[in-house]
Amino acid sequence: MESRKSEAPPLELTPPLRNGLLERLFKLSLHGTTVKTELIAGLTTFITMAYIIFVNPNIMADAGIDHGAAFVATCIAAALGCLLMGLYANWPVGLAPGMGLNAFFTYTVVGTMGYNWETALGAVFVSGVLFMFLTFSRIREWLLNSIPVSLRFAMGAGVGLFLGLIGLKTAGIVVDSPATLIKLGSLREPGPLLAAICFLMIAILSYHRVFGAILISIITVTLAGWGLGLVHYEGIMSAPPSLAPTWMAMNVAGVFNVSMISVVLAFLFVHMFDTAGTLMGVAQRANLVAADGRIENLSRAMKADSASSVFGAVVGVPPVTSYVESAAGVAAGGRTGLTAVTVGVLFIAAMFFAPLAGMIPAYATAGALIYVAMLMMGGMAHIEWDEATDAIPAIVTAIMMPLTFSVADGIALGFITYVALKAGTGKYKEISVSLWVLCAIFIAKFIFL
Repeated sequence: MESRKSEAPPLELTPPLRNGLLERLFKLSLHGTTVKTELIAGLTTFITMAYIIFVNPNIMADAGIDHGAAFVATCIAAALGCLLMGLYANWPVGLAPGMGLNAFFTYTVVGTMGYNWETALGAVFVSGVLFMFLTFSRIREWLLNSIPVSLRFAMGAGVGLFLGLIGLKTAGIVVDSPATLIKLGSLREPGPLLAAICFLMIAILSYHRVFGAILISIITVTLAGWGLGLVHYEGIMSAPPSLAPTWMAMNVAGVFNVSMISVVLAFLFVHMFDTAGTLMGVAQRANLVAADGRIENLSRAMKADSASSVFGAVVGVPPVTSYVESAAGVAAGGRTGLTAVTVGVLFIAAMFFAPLAGMIPAYATAGALIYVAMLMMGGMAHIEWDEATDAIPAIVTAIMMPLTFSVADGIALGFITYVALKAGTGKYKEISVSLWVLCAIFIAKFIFL
């Protein structure tokens, strides 16, 4: 009788976890995680991607957008994206305005092509709506599968090269030259030197897996600039600036002309393939892949990502996308949407640090741009270099983005090269219908525009 008593289960003095609100929302026990673990994972993801609240407003300001409004828009768009991803898809993924896409927005669409930022926001809005349409239909899978793998990786690498050139130019490490087009700037000047130090500091700290390496480096270089009298103290916290300058400011009507087709397609393709790659990578790390290969709630995650871009255009930022930095939170134990919700709440709190964001100098964020650019180049390793008809179009795509100072032109030239080489070598079966159509559109663009 005594032995039976000893084998009886202990009395539960507290309500079981499964009865809690957070458990019902995020299915924590099913994913083998706890509230504490998810909160820590959310904080980890936020710190690894918080650099965007300093970098994005600086880039947007170059397009003529009010810096304070761009700062608030960045925080709000990121928060909305994270909350949607967490509550709807239950994925541990943070979202924010995309690096590379923001540079394309400012330096190509506005700077080179001459459109105002309101029309550029209209292009972001239209591409977001198209992404939502593709995500809610089977066309997305058809389009993803019809674009060659080599070109998908080349797009990401090309955006990285473009972003790196922007960072080098912003820092003054690379400057224009009438004789050679570009040349090395003066490294005796404090700006280029501090940008280079910031880049090297990020790389070293990241190698040693230091928590928040990019954020630490940006703040450290800013403090160094303050010590040299290059940065003026403006405070740490204040009420958020007004969002009015960017709220609903997009000019959708201005997008409906032929010259904007390539811009919308560039936003769409880069965003779509970047999102697909990021989500699949995070899914593997977060154990969201079933034994049969099915990825839990992948469709919902894609829908949350595409909808976030539409919301982002409404508040005034470039396409909002899933961040690969989310892998840091997953490594810290994040498995559910509570991680993403935590990131979203922290972005809301960040709105009250506008004075700090305003003090961050361009050379500090340039170091981060250069480092992120290097990471984006990693996709080139997956290209089949022994197959010339795959490798050459990939190289054209990646190289022509920075050389033409346009993501859209790089994509167009890469697609045309791919179709021409495959057709010229008799490999017609490798050219999908969508590739023929896109190639015709891009050729027409170069001929008539």
